[in-house]
Amino acid sequence: MHFVGIGGTAMASLAAMVKRQGVAVTGSDLEIYSPMKEFLAAEDIKPFRGYSAEQISDEFDLVVIGNAISRGNVEVEAVLDRRMQYASLPEVIRNEFLWKKRSLVIAGTHGKTTTAAMTAWLLTFGKIDPSMLVGGVASNFGSSYRLGSGADFVIEGDEYDSAFFDKTAKFLKYLPNVAVIGNVEFDHADIYTDLEAVRTAFRRFVMLLPANGLLLLGADNPEALSLQPFAPCRVETFGLSSNADWCASQIVQSQDSTAFQVRRNGVPFMNTTLQMLGHYNVRNALAAIAVASDTGLVSGSLNEGLRAFRGVRRRLEVRGTIKGITVYDDFAHHPTAVAETLTAVREATSTGTIWAIFEPRSATSCRRVFQEEFVTALRRADEVLLAPVYRASLPDSVRLNPEEVVNALDNHGVHARYIPRLDVLVELLGREAKNGDHLVIMSNGAFGGIHEKILARLAGRT
Repeated sequence: MHFVGIGGTAMASLAAMVKRQGVAVTGSDLEIYSPMKEFLAAEDIKPFRGYSAEQISDEFDLVVIGNAISRGNVEVEAVLDRRMQYASLPEVIRNEFLWKKRSLVIAGTHGKTTTAAMTAWLLTFGKIDPSMLVGGVASNFGSSYRLGSGADFVIEGDEYDSAFFDKTAKFLKYLPNVAVIGNVEFDHADIYTDLEAVRTAFRRFVMLLPANGLLLLGADNPEALSLQPFAPCRVETFGLSSNADWCASQIVQSQDSTAFQVRRNGVPFMNTTLQMLGHYNVRNALAAIAVASDTGLVSGSLNEGLRAFRGVRRRLEVRGTIKGITVYDDFAHHPTAVAETLTAVREATSTGTIWAIFEPRSATSCRRVFQEEFVTALRRADEVLLAPVYRASLPDSVRLNPEEVVNALDNHGVHARYIPRLDVLVELLGREAKNGDHLVIMSNGAFGGIHEKILARLAGRT
């Protein structure tokens, strides 16, 4: 089996899962970055660097084409010219792993990677032995996938498209028995024209649930709640709202953890502590608790499992603290995620300057569509540094304008700067950051290895 575009988290993980079943695997990509570079090496998968028609062998039983690959790719053209069998990533996941499993699909605009990883960990801790596939490296597993012998398969349900030949959402292939939708917002502006198009995708997903299934909806998000009438099965809600079926209250946040009480249908269920920050992670935990409870796990096991959960890499991950300056790595690339991340850091500390270092990199964040919302979100920081828009080829009328964002933030009293060069940005932080400061670096890409460069610069500072 050959994977075209193997460097993405899901593609690399699927390749490893298939390889574990005794299937020979090859793959290719233009460039493969950390942590997937190290992940593939650990799985003994040696991808081709770059694309070539010569890398497409007639001996391949199946070619899996990633959704980042378009017509014109030389390997895709070779596959089509030779009429070789090909499929999208979600098709292969469904056909190879999901038909014989109880599929627990974690969806929503935000929080699905953490919630899926947390759910899989609670089931693993509770001896359910699930399988798992998520879009990040779950720290408790040291991996983005797991193959278990149990009946449950926990999978992150992405609403992004499946492939150039199938523009429907990935999660429509995932055969949900249990579905979580924590929130629904406009995103993926390269795929969806507006919020109504996103709503349609989620409605179709909900309608795939069987009559004996379970739909869990975020009680704090009106768009998620609006999906309830489309559900053909039992529905429960979770959130901070007092009328949620699964409700969190008495939330107390410290420097590196969050304690809260869980109530089910108004009755105390358990008190627990999460080794993570932010009210959004409390919501994620509620969803994971609800799913795990539906598998039969009791509060004692869930409490111990939550306390032992260590998060997902690149989700407000502390990369290091040098001379009292803490450097975070976060995957935030949507205004809501940026706002929640900065709020979590703000609530966890009472001292120091909070720096927001943001790279507009995703297909949506590079576009002007969310420019005003990014200004609102970034106002939660004390200092803002904006990197260049990653997709510089977008037309000026469409592309986000960093200078305008900086000017708007300055007008709101937030010191903001546009720094077009990475080395200048690193030097600025190395010179200006002080003991007690928090450097929150937000990008859904490699960002030029900025984290290591900043830590090295701080370490060398006298």
